[in-house]
Amino acid sequence: MRYGAFLHLVASVLASLPFAAPAFADAGIQVSGPIVHDNLAIYLVHGSGSSGGVPLTLQEALARGAVKVHETGSVNALTVENTGKDEVYVQAGDIVKGGQQDRVLSVDLLLPPRSGEVSIAAFCVEHGRWTARGNEDARQFSSAGSAMPSHEAKVAMRAYAVAAAPAANAPGRVMAYTGDAGVGQSQQEIWSTVRKTQDSLARSVGAPVAAPASPSSLQLSLENEGLKQAQTAYIAALQGAGETGNDIVGYVFAINGKINSGDVYASNALFRKMWSKLLAANVTEAISVKDAAKAAPPSVKDVEAFLATASTGVKAERAINASVRLATRDGDTSLYAETRRADGSWVHRNYLAK
Repeated sequence: MRYGAFLHLVASVLASLPFAAPAFADAGIQVSGPIVHDNLAIYLVHGSGSSGGVPLTLQEALARGAVKVHETGSVNALTVENTGKDEVYVQAGDIVKGGQQDRVLSVDLLLPPRSGEVSIAAFCVEHGRWTARGNEDARQFSSAGSAMPSHEAKVAMRAYAVAAAPAANAPGRVMAYTGDAGVGQSQQEIWSTVRKTQDSLARSVGAPVAAPASPSSLQLSLENEGLKQAQTAYIAALQGAGETGNDIVGYVFAINGKINSGDVYASNALFRKMWSKLLAANVTEAISVKDAAKAAPPSVKDVEAFLATASTGVKAERAINASVRLATRDGDTSLYAETRRADGSWVHRNYLAK
């Protein structure tokens, strides 16, 4: 990244906001920020990124009719099929709407063109429904416009993914695991976080967010108009920063003065595709805990230390399918996960504070 271009980005986007961007040499990236609104602070991750083709996101592919996400009769397993000509990227935390219950997908996947049906592990985020909802198709899912807005749920899903996926060198590994190890306990944790999120949002918004059509549906709660109004000022203050400059490849966020998590991508183009959905989830989480004690945002050095420390935990590698692997590091204070192609190149890095 050219230093002159970086200074121009600072001047045009951050203006008088606090800023620092020392080199984060270990990963070849720089961190800037924070950009703050109320109790949510955003730190941008800058890097050169990779060139070449960029996959469609699951949200894009479903909107184009290029992907189908099917029910299987199992709460914790779905199938996803890329019927189009472009590669499709699925990210852990994507919420798919419809079917017999709304689900959250628990692993990253890369689907090649004409992939055929591929199994994917999932968790229910709508307790109690097992029939069509309104005019929806109970056999498949219609959209993936939201991401999981709960740090607690993301930690539970990551722990399950690491425990259930077969080792990278395991013989006879399948296209995408749907292992049963700990799934019941993890599903209970996800339902618990959904209820907590709905209750917390209702207190912050000042009105129920549960939808009469399905009170337990997290997805329908995320579509609540009162919540959307509460999100408006956050989005207006924060979204533009991530859409300026072609060197932004990821971000980290903090709520009430505590680092929460971050996502870094192999390219600016893929980051931009994911940015608005992820930011909306972060804003929702920030709104849900507005009544908690606030503190000053962490410094850039704190964020850099978080990223560096997350990369030094106990490492493991798991096979998600024949062409995708999950490399993880489990530390005392953080969890790190890197989605890799078969050739070893990475697509997505996720950092979670414990």
